[in-house]
Amino acid sequence: MGGGAGVAGAVETGVRGERWADADGIAEAGRARGWDDGPLSRTSRVLDGVRAYRMITAMWIRSTMAYRVSFAMTTLGNFVATGLDFLAIVLMFSQIDRLGGYSLPEIAFLYGLSSIAFGIADLVVGSMDRLGSRVRDGTLDTLLVRPVPVLAQVAADRFALRRLGRITQGLLVFGYSLTALDDVHWTALKVLLLPVMLISGGAIFCAVFVAGGAFQFVARDASEVQNAFTYGGATLLQYPPGLFAQDLVRGVTFVVPLAFVNWLPALYVLGRPYPLGLPEWVAFLSPLVALGCCALAGLAWRAGLLSYRSTGS
Repeated sequence: MGGGAGVAGAVETGVRGERWADADGIAEAGRARGWDDGPLSRTSRVLDGVRAYRMITAMWIRSTMAYRVSFAMTTLGNFVATGLDFLAIVLMFSQIDRLGGYSLPEIAFLYGLSSIAFGIADLVVGSMDRLGSRVRDGTLDTLLVRPVPVLAQVAADRFALRRLGRITQGLLVFGYSLTALDDVHWTALKVLLLPVMLISGGAIFCAVFVAGGAFQFVARDASEVQNAFTYGGATLLQYPPGLFAQDLVRGVTFVVPLAFVNWLPALYVLGRPYPLGLPEWVAFLSPLVALGCCALAGLAWRAGLLSYRSTGS
């Protein structure tokens, strides 16, 4: 689309870059930039990354809004496509009263939390799954020569507002669940836990996206592996943990801790027993788990970028 090409050109000229004579020099300069600086310099790089992310996403948003009908149609299509998942659940409940011991409003509660958290991450850093193609065709080198954090550039690349369709659909299902959960005894702590779940869950999914992108530095055709943990993880969390094998539940609790997105805190809200005999206080660990996941994802990204070797093209 002409608008996309215009944005790509604007990003290319809008962010001032340096030039190296050879491709290996590009990679080396990109890897070496700032790794050994002090805390103040690291903070400055983070702020620079946030500013660059805002600038690039603003360019893509302006490009998108130049074609308002196209934006409306693609957002509606995203809304309908993601809504079909919940429609399938509703049709299932036309034949059964419970799924894994859970009622439709309880399933909707899990579904809404998972969809919103994943939708936020997909909107913010969903472009990470295209990193492998950039590594293969050598276009990652053009990002390395800019005095802007590569992570911010990759995350903001082709920022897609149409992904708001998934978030909107998740919010509607979540709203329905809150009005239909008659058996939940609401307390101030449970109410406070709702936004904490959404923010922490979004951060955990963001970390999974970034870690998956880092893996693509090594395995350049690994976007589907990443999707198994992101899109697949979001689908998994839409259903109660009792439907799945204990080993799988252990994996998404202790290895890739997606259970902290909604399963564990939501079970506290719903008054349901915890899987694996976990104590009740694990419901409140989501923010700490999110911070840990983001830190590990950052280390993985740094290691992946350090291992990058230019294609020379």
